[in-house]
Amino acid sequence: MSRARRAALVVAVTAFLFTAGAAPALAQGTLRVVMHSDLKILDPIWSGGYITRNHGYMIYDTLFAMDAAGEIKPQMVERYEVSADRLTYTMTLRDGLLWHDGKPVTAEDCVASIKRWAVKDSMGQKMMGFVKDIVVVNPKTLRIVLKEPTGLVLRALGKPSVNVPFMMPRRVAETDPNTQFTDTTGSGPFVFKRDEWKPGDRAVYVKFPQYRPRSEPPSGLAGGKVARVDRVEWRAIPDHQTSINALLAGEIDYVESPPHDLYPVLLRDGDVKLVRLNPHGAQYAFRYNTLHKPFDDPRIRQAVMWAFNQEDFLKAVIGDKNYYKVCLSLFPCGTPLESRKGFEGGLLVESNFGKARQLLKEAGYDGTPIVLLHSTDLAVLANLAPVAKSLMEKGGFKVEMQSTDWQTLVTRLARKDPPSAGGWHGFLTSWAAADILDPVMTGFLNASCEKAMRGWPCDAEIERLRDQFARATDPAAQRAIAEAVQVRLTQYPTHIPLGQWYGAVAIRKSIVGLIEAPVTVLWNVEIKR
Repeated sequence: MSRARRAALVVAVTAFLFTAGAAPALAQGTLRVVMHSDLKILDPIWSGGYITRNHGYMIYDTLFAMDAAGEIKPQMVERYEVSADRLTYTMTLRDGLLWHDGKPVTAEDCVASIKRWAVKDSMGQKMMGFVKDIVVVNPKTLRIVLKEPTGLVLRALGKPSVNVPFMMPRRVAETDPNTQFTDTTGSGPFVFKRDEWKPGDRAVYVKFPQYRPRSEPPSGLAGGKVARVDRVEWRAIPDHQTSINALLAGEIDYVESPPHDLYPVLLRDGDVKLVRLNPHGAQYAFRYNTLHKPFDDPRIRQAVMWAFNQEDFLKAVIGDKNYYKVCLSLFPCGTPLESRKGFEGGLLVESNFGKARQLLKEAGYDGTPIVLLHSTDLAVLANLAPVAKSLMEKGGFKVEMQSTDWQTLVTRLARKDPPSAGGWHGFLTSWAAADILDPVMTGFLNASCEKAMRGWPCDAEIERLRDQFARATDPAAQRAIAEAVQVRLTQYPTHIPLGQWYGAVAIRKSIVGLIEAPVTVLWNVEIKR
């Protein structure tokens, strides 16, 4: 066989493997996974938790998706058209899309899903400010009509992380956005086995044999989503050493977030390997609740910024400099909007406790204890709150640290009660870089008061700048606006960026096909036992 014929055969086989007909034959076995957290919340629109987002990617699909190059590509959409005046987007769904109950996916389902998602999501809210109407043209076609042009439509509908605009049946999507739904019917490559779900033990997914993946090979979150295993089990193992021992013993195939201090143990085992899947990593952040004293005063929030320094947090959690970076930018280092604007004068480089105490004195801080929420069960978060407590106390604050598991903490964040009555003042978390690439996408920059993310900042200037960014199409103009947002953050803090970090998943060497993406996805993964 000639080289040309062999090359043609390879191309033909590759294309065939990503067609709907080939997928069922490829599926095999059970993939056993330990995720970074236990699954307790099933609604990925109600919750911004990454474990719920990952659950969403297992069972739902999206209209558009971001590929490995950061480009937005059609996913459930077969084709779309944008009018010459850029005010009308017409989208037609692919043939053969089915819900897990066997009913066809319709444009009516998608319109309802977009509307529910947009109530909760920062980018969705901003997009809807430009939307005049979203209408059903026919069972497979929907149309978004704008009041004025914006570049947000495809970027928002293809955003890679929380809150992801997952498509759901109309009956589910019509659930009040502030109420968790119970119906987990999706149209994605896996079906959630609600009858086998045992919080604290396991969550189970099985291949959806009627799912029709796109014909393109997978790229990031785009392309063909081929389920190559029959069953996926997320095992809840809260003790990190126990999960690593299970991996080394071959009882588990995949650990999503092994602690960095155990990497050397994993590297010594010949049957296990570490794989980096998210090239831009993640960013740590401290989030204020601006509703209650004393954080209703921007000067007191500024005092926290001066008390903090990024290195202390990064050392305490990651430790190995190969896996972290001091990044004095609101937007991730290594991405187009990276800038140090506003972070001059040593801010976040070294703690300035004198400056922090001075601001507290000027603001009249009365010693109100700061209720600081502490996540205990996630290795990449557990040491953050103790560092924050220590630095804040050195800066003149009184701090009451309250410790819970992450899922309990996430549930508590929805409460607007005073901190003394079960509410909260602050917590620390981590954002994937793909969540914070620009001022509109970054959820913690939403300063639209009651519509903002938990913490509820309210600042007309930040919102004005975010509106400007949504209208801008020139990269230079976008960069100038992003820098203005960063400067405004130092004046009206909504949160504090605390450095960039990188992780790796740990897998048995029998596991192949992992996809490099900012989100953990398990389609295309195979078991070669």
